[in-house]
Amino acid sequence: MKLVIQYPEPDFKYKETTGLRYIFDVFRKKYIRLSPEEWVRQNLLRALVQVYNYPAGLIAVEKELKINQLKRRYDAVVYDRERNPWMLIECKAPHIVLNEATLMQTLHYYRQLQCPYVLISNGQTNFLAAIDSQSFTWLDRIPAYDL
Repeated sequence: MKLVIQYPEPDFKYKETTGLRYIFDVFRKKYIRLSPEEWVRQNLLRALVQVYNYPAGLIAVEKELKINQLKRRYDAVVYDRERNPWMLIECKAPHIVLNEATLMQTLHYYRQLQCPYVLISNGQTNFLAAIDSQSFTWLDRIPAYDL
């Protein structure tokens, strides 16, 4: 089930250095090289904060996980007020088709974090699932952050 996300009008800060473009990431509080995947991540996180009223202070971006002795980085995680992982977010560049391989990659991160929600986006296509030990349910709207 596809999910429609309302994106706010972009109002990002940019800079250019040696021919490369950078975007200011308000979550990491630094300029990050602008790639198609980063564009998706910044717009999605901005939507969660500005449109869906998620607390920016409870969103972590690109943190490291150890999975089977390998170091991996998730794109973003929204935490609940007790600092438990609440929503895992995986972003892909717009030209990447979201498929079973994308879902499997995300579920590898999920096994470590055990979030109730998993969101996958390439900026144009979005999928959101509610997951618990008994079920996996596709959702058609962003859950309210009222924890």
